[in-house]
Amino acid sequence: MATTVDKPNPMLSYPFAKEKGVLLLDPPAPGADWGAGPVRVGLRQGARHRPLIEVRRALGRPLAIETLAPGEFDRRLSELYALDGFDADGFAAEDEAGAGDDLSSLLEDMPRTADLLDADDDAPIIRLINGVIGEAVRQNASDIHVEPFEGHLAIRLRVDGVLQEVADLGVRLAPVIVSRIKVMARMDIAEKRVPQDGRISLALGGRSLDVRVSTLPSRHGERVVLRLLDKDQAHFHMDQLGMPAATLAAFERGLAEPNGIILVTGPTGSGKTTTLYAGLASLNDASRNILTVEDPVEYALDGVGQTQVQPKVGMTFAAGLRAILRQDPDVVMVGEIRDLETVQIAVQASLTGHLVLSTVHTNSAVAAITRLRDMGVEPFLLASTVKVILAQRLVRRLCPACRSPHAPTPGEAQLFEGWSAVPAVLHRPVGCEACNRTGFAGRVGLYELVEVDETLRAMIHDDAREQALADHAFRDADTLLRSGLRHVAAGTTSLDEVMRVTRRDRAGGGAGANGSVSDGGL
Repeated sequence: MATTVDKPNPMLSYPFAKEKGVLLLDPPAPGADWGAGPVRVGLRQGARHRPLIEVRRALGRPLAIETLAPGEFDRRLSELYALDGFDADGFAAEDEAGAGDDLSSLLEDMPRTADLLDADDDAPIIRLINGVIGEAVRQNASDIHVEPFEGHLAIRLRVDGVLQEVADLGVRLAPVIVSRIKVMARMDIAEKRVPQDGRISLALGGRSLDVRVSTLPSRHGERVVLRLLDKDQAHFHMDQLGMPAATLAAFERGLAEPNGIILVTGPTGSGKTTTLYAGLASLNDASRNILTVEDPVEYALDGVGQTQVQPKVGMTFAAGLRAILRQDPDVVMVGEIRDLETVQIAVQASLTGHLVLSTVHTNSAVAAITRLRDMGVEPFLLASTVKVILAQRLVRRLCPACRSPHAPTPGEAQLFEGWSAVPAVLHRPVGCEACNRTGFAGRVGLYELVEVDETLRAMIHDDAREQALADHAFRDADTLLRSGLRHVAAGTTSLDEVMRVTRRDRAGGGAGANGSVSDGGL
């Protein structure tokens, strides 16, 4: 079971800090003293100074006051009171949620309860759920998995794309925890035979979270997955995607086209939606009518008309796209191309003067051409409509506090030969308190981009093989593997991490993923 580092004691109550605009910037850990010197206090810009008198009286110490911009103050407040100000859409408020409890202490207290299933109230379950969500936010997890098995209940978090277990509980708790989550998500708690979907709106220390909830019946009970979407971080800018300058310039050239199709490919969780949203944000200058059809709508974009698909009532991607084209759009975003009907409408839309952005699940950029041809799109239509194809992956960044340098082995050096100078030093993960013993902190994108030029357009028109398309497209451009090796050489990530993400592409023979690896050239 994972453990958490003791959270500093904020001393001032969350309601006081939020209302008065005052917080302690360097509170000591529980049981520690303040040390010498004045206490650093952050004051929200525009807040009154009178509460500082009360703070000084309560602490009995001189204060060193720093004025913080509202955004910075809210960020500090969220970090400091990560588990104190929890409010789940009316459920589990501060007086009910055990404010100040971290996940480790909550899990330690669970066995001491006589029988949670026979308890008169569900406060312990509420505190546990709050603690799990708070821990997920603290670790910047994207998903929470609640998984009942025959002898135990596992709770896992997906952090930086990798699942890690944070709790191992008695299986008898599963129905209680699942029922409580379903109540919060406004699902039917009596229906356990079919999958359900719901949403929860949360406020956590001043941060607004949107949680998508999905349940799935299994042999030992219902499995639940909660996807965390931080509304406060939903700011999409092209220069924050981490693309190399050449890739970003080519992608922006595609967005500047008046019509055509721009495709972003990659597996689930590779950041495709974020890239498309950033592209839409760059186009959203109030001079264009931008409409989307998505499943689901993950973030609200101001100034963009967003539509959610509803397959049960016939609102599919194809139906939504067909309706959108009657709304006089300039730019259309289709969440995913899944079938021939959708891609045919997208092709016709691009031919009639619309810029269409979408995603398709392929392992490489060039493989998207093959996939669309296999769906039944005529090669001459693809040649005249597709402008840019971007493939991407996310790899974990090495923790800068504990990464360990080492000289490359002959096998590692061979990957760089013929393409780039072999780095003198590579780095591998170690693990420390700062990165929760994982060796990694955050993620960075790997990108490969195909810009359809006249030569490639002719090759697509003539139904050229995927390998031939890749040989031309990546003659001078980065592939996913090359992009990853650049980050390895820079010490951003480890070689094993890059190979973990790109190995399937290499093994599968996807030429677009690795250029001509079989010939030894990168």
